[in-house]
Amino acid sequence: MKAGKAKLIWGAVAAVVVVAGFFIFRAVFDSKPKVSYREYRPEIGDIRQMVSTTATIKPQNRLEIKSPVSGRIDQILVREGEFVKKGQVLALVSSTERAALLDAATQKGQSEVDYWNRVYNQTALISPIDGQVIVSNLNPGQTITTSDAVLVLSDRLIVQADVDETDIGNVKVGQKARISLDAYPDIRVEGVVDHIYYESTLVNNVNIYHVDILPLTVPEVFRSGMSANIDIIVKEKENVLTLPLAAVRSQNGRSVVLMRAAAPDSVRRVPVRLGLQDDSNVEIESGLSASDVVVVQSKAFVLPKDDGGSNPFLPSPPRDKQKRKE
Repeated sequence: MKAGKAKLIWGAVAAVVVVAGFFIFRAVFDSKPKVSYREYRPEIGDIRQMVSTTATIKPQNRLEIKSPVSGRIDQILVREGEFVKKGQVLALVSSTERAALLDAATQKGQSEVDYWNRVYNQTALISPIDGQVIVSNLNPGQTITTSDAVLVLSDRLIVQADVDETDIGNVKVGQKARISLDAYPDIRVEGVVDHIYYESTLVNNVNIYHVDILPLTVPEVFRSGMSANIDIIVKEKENVLTLPLAAVRSQNGRSVVLMRAAAPDSVRRVPVRLGLQDDSNVEIESGLSASDVVVVQSKAFVLPKDDGGSNPFLPSPPRDKQKRKE
């Protein structure tokens, strides 16, 4: 008896599951997709294919000014950030012997100091290039050796971009570039690709090539070591027909779009030939005109309307009085 009762219970459970599955299946698969279209209109505009990457502001040629003799700094005649000319005196240094003689002369009076200043000249540090002082950390009175950099000069600041090896094939010397600084996002500077390095650098297991970009103008806010973002313009076209990438589909190896047909709510597939593309738009070389309307189909599933069917798990509604009489 117990075994028969258990079978009866499991049979009832199985029946409930089957009936519930049927109604769920019907609710899902009887739902009909509602088709809607989003319209796009081709526009005449400019399009640019670009390589975007990060970069760092660096001196093109970084030159350390060192003293030919060990001794003591007497004077530094320039300030950090100042532009200097080739042949300009940047600092005056007393050799170790001269500094010792002057220190001893101060004990004997000013006339002794003046004598040694006349007969024992200071060593002048002279700028070998036209450039800008980018480092000046030492002060008069400090002792130095011949290995210490008293000043650091730069002939000009450039932007060194890091380009992935998958993109380096698209980069060429002479291409235009746009520079923006992380510290000053509102400042945009035009530049040009000046040099592409031949040796790669491994960064996070990716081969990176350095690319030097010369800014056409160097704003005062440029500082060595600043982070920047670079857009290198690989190709560009002006006044061409463009369309959002979302409106183009690939079918059987061809690019197609859906275009409004003459009949209401009807569309037809039109093959198009594509040109340049950027992150959001693509050039339409043929197949469309500016007056065409391109659509993108989207489907939203709508649950079926109540057809009066009953749910076996809900109580049946009461019958009307007329049916009761019958």
